[in-house]
Amino acid sequence: MNILMVCLGNICRSPLAEGILKKKIEENNLDWSVDSAGTSSWHLGERPDRRSISTASKYGVDISGQRARQFVPADLDRFDLVLAMDSSNYGDMLQHAISKEQEGKIHLIMNFLNPGRNENVPDPYWDDNGFDKVFQMLDDACGRILEKGGGANS
Repeated sequence: MNILMVCLGNICRSPLAEGILKKKIEENNLDWSVDSAGTSSWHLGERPDRRSISTASKYGVDISGQRARQFVPADLDRFDLVLAMDSSNYGDMLQHAISKEQEGKIHLIMNFLNPGRNENVPDPYWDDNGFDKVFQMLDDACGRILEKGGGANS
């Protein structure tokens, strides 16, 4: 199972989601891989936001080695599951899908936790106090992804 986490800039939400799921994968000895990307090119090559790094560290997750990259259409072939943090990211990625198979790989991450609610993970970039809430949301969603074995419709 190869999973891609996607947000806007790849410095706040998707690095947290990648780090959280990587830790859960390691703890469960799964042969899965996870990466993250952003739909924009604003932060290419940058480390995650210092507040994301700090929040992750507080919960025992190290994301300091990650570097931002941009989502590319080829990601829809390389990954089994492409998880958007919000409906805007979801729509951006759907525009790149050229087949029903590719469309079927793209999901809102919170639909794993709350199916059909199409809940967004809020972007904490503008809210210093939002990082803990985002971490908890993503931790819960990643736990459910493991429970479902990565299947969106399980």
